Amino acid sequence: MSARAPLRVACLGAGYFSQFHYGAWGRIPEVTLVGAADLNLQAAEATGVPAFDDLERMLSETRPDILDIILPPPGHAQAIRTAIGAGIPTVICQKPFCHDLAEATAIAAEAEAAGMTLVVHENFRFMPWYRAMKAAIDAGRIGTVLQATFRLRPGDGQGPRAYLDRQPYFQTMPQLLIHETGVHWVDTFRYLFGDPEAVYADLRRINPVLAGEDAGFVLFDHPGDVRALFDGNRLLDHAADNLRRTMGEALIEGTEGTLTLLGDGSVQLRRFGQLEAQQILPPDTWQGFGGDCVHALQAHVVSGVLQGTELANTARDYLTVIKVRDAIYRSAETGMKMRL
Repeated sequence: MSARAPLRVACLGAGYFSQFHYGAWGRIPEVTLVGAADLNLQAAEATGVPAFDDLERMLSETRPDILDIILPPPGHAQAIRTAIGAGIPTVICQKPFCHDLAEATAIAAEAEAAGMTLVVHENFRFMPWYRAMKAAIDAGRIGTVLQATFRLRPGDGQGPRAYLDRQPYFQTMPQLLIHETGVHWVDTFRYLFGDPEAVYADLRRINPVLAGEDAGFVLFDHPGDVRALFDGNRLLDHAADNLRRTMGEALIEGTEGTLTLLGDGSVQLRRFGQLEAQQILPPDTWQGFGGDCVHALQAHVVSGVLQGTELANTARDYLTVIKVRDAIYRSAETGMKMRL
């Protein structure tokens, strides 16, 4: 590969979630942070990285190898096109990716035409508990997978001030539960079980201060006759000292055993017919977000740039997640199962 360490990384965005991005980049030895841009210059300065309030100027002055876009969807397309114009070779863009499927498809094509590597920052598949569950499935430890359930219970959606202290734009998003949050499990389920072949959804809004839905069920048909259920309710909680660690609990059931994810991040394996379960992953001790999955994704991209290893969730590949998301909303509107 022509790229060499240390890679120069610049970030666009200094909002709530950006703290996890900046913190993770600072712990990757092959990386040097060279810039942080935000319309709020004070927020950019607070990152401790050379600060800018203009993306074009930051790219011109810092010439990064990687641009990390940490913005909500309305800012994605323009930022990526600016990076294309500046000749930035690799861009990571937060999810949900772009405004809609048409925009995402156009941006993916423009990046490819420019020779840019464009990766969507979808980090849940990099959480250590899903990696442990995937390894157990691939090793045949629960036999043939038949079904799975994830119960989303972050407990953060009650009352008139829901999300205002952390991510206030959640209140005005016309699509919330699936577009903002459920896509994490669309991608995680496809990582664990393969791309879904059909979906059926029943969605609803419980908290009246929200514009979008905050609860619902989505049933996925996966290859091999696997059925997966996403059972989401942002008002309810689960047993965890940190409700945002796993954001819920999961079961993956096979012909020879069951994998269980608990709210502490631990994974248990119970063999078919037995009463006792074996812990195959201990409780999570990481104090930041999601078992340090942001760091894991960023290190994955660094490896791809430096070593040429295959990258997960390139923009072209991530279009599948957007198509599934759109099918979920069509199913909820029509009451019909949607084939993909």
